Amino acid sequence: MSDTPEILAIGRLGVDLYPLEDALGLDQVKTFGKYLGGTAANVAVAAARYGHEVELVSRVGDDPFGRYLLAELERLGVGNRLVATDPGLKTPLTFCEIFPPDDFPLYFYREPKAPDMNVDAAQLDLDAVRGAGILWITTTGLSEQPSRAAHQAALAARAGARHTILDLDYRPMFWDEASDATAQIEPVLAQVTVAVGNREECLVAVGESDPHRAADALLDRGVELAIVKQGPKGVLAKTREETVEVPVHHVDVVNGLGAGDAFGGALCHGLLEGWSLERTLAFANVAGAIVASRRECSTAMPDATEVNALLQGA
Repeated sequence: MSDTPEILAIGRLGVDLYPLEDALGLDQVKTFGKYLGGTAANVAVAAARYGHEVELVSRVGDDPFGRYLLAELERLGVGNRLVATDPGLKTPLTFCEIFPPDDFPLYFYREPKAPDMNVDAAQLDLDAVRGAGILWITTTGLSEQPSRAAHQAALAARAGARHTILDLDYRPMFWDEASDATAQIEPVLAQVTVAVGNREECLVAVGESDPHRAADALLDRGVELAIVKQGPKGVLAKTREETVEVPVHHVDVVNGLGAGDAFGGALCHGLLEGWSLERTLAFANVAGAIVASRRECSTAMPDATEVNALLQGA
């Protein structure tokens, strides 16, 4: 892997422990599967499945779970040279409950602090930040220091280059108040070229949950491409010249938690390939649907052959 990847993602990395039994609370579940997890890490894995050179900037604990994640990133095709080992914090765990088709409670074990929130500016490879075809960051990375300062340093180095993407990724448990997230997101929107999130995340970011008004508000803040995921109504994307809506691709949902990350990795693929906005959204929608039909997240990410086969009705 070169020092300048096609895609550089910064953010959350941890272990997902997902029940292998459905429709049971965690107090009743007896068996779990162990997977690589975390929004930024999942997006990186999803993009790597399409053959892109991808690196992740994050941290793990100095423990067996941390060693597992470093090895799993390498196995799944994501460069880990910028993933540091934190000497004082434990690798975070995330449990979920699976109640298909639309109830998947999450339980984060990140106390007193997750290592990925200790990513600092010194850990960044600023040449990679500047040179990557895509820089992918998340709102969660803005929630604590020194991660927030590292993101600000990356954005300053990036200087508004094309395909600087903010995943709105609002998780209430990482913030004292929604208004705290809004205050951190506001200046960042002027420094990125793409923003992507669901209606609730748009409400936090720009005070609008109506998809069209939310997209317009994101464009007004300075982004070039605003993408609003509408759940069962599909996805809306707007630039200043174009509006595209793509309907949802229906599947029998097993676990909806990884669908957004699959969408993100496929979005990166379409942008790097120079596809039309409609083709990119259709591809990303199907990628998300495939992962929603599976239990795990990272290891469920499809490749281009699988997505295209479903798009073509094969």
